[in-house]
Amino acid sequence: MKNFAKMFLMALPLLILIAPDAFAGTGGTEFNDLWNKLTEWVQGLLGRIIALTFVVVGLSAGILRGSIFGFVLGIASGIGLYLSPTIIQNIVTATLP
Repeated sequence: MKNFAKMFLMALPLLILIAPDAFAGTGGTEFNDLWNKLTEWVQGLLGRIIALTFVVVGLSAGILRGSIFGFVLGIASGIGLYLSPTIIQNIVTATLP
């Protein structure tokens, strides 16, 4: 087992050198229209309605349970819904320096 580990560690730099380049976030223009439409929905009027629904349901659950946690969860869900397209876009198109 030790010999295998030594061989692997010796071969690792060679494997890194022959690894193909990553092209994440390039191409795939066929789905641009769908991405734009979903982003418009989430960050537009529909997203605001859904976020408000999260807050109302969370507030109702919080009142029933006697806790503010439901309200906080509703606010967090609304913020997450609105910011999710921006976060996903930044993750997918990130580049190394």
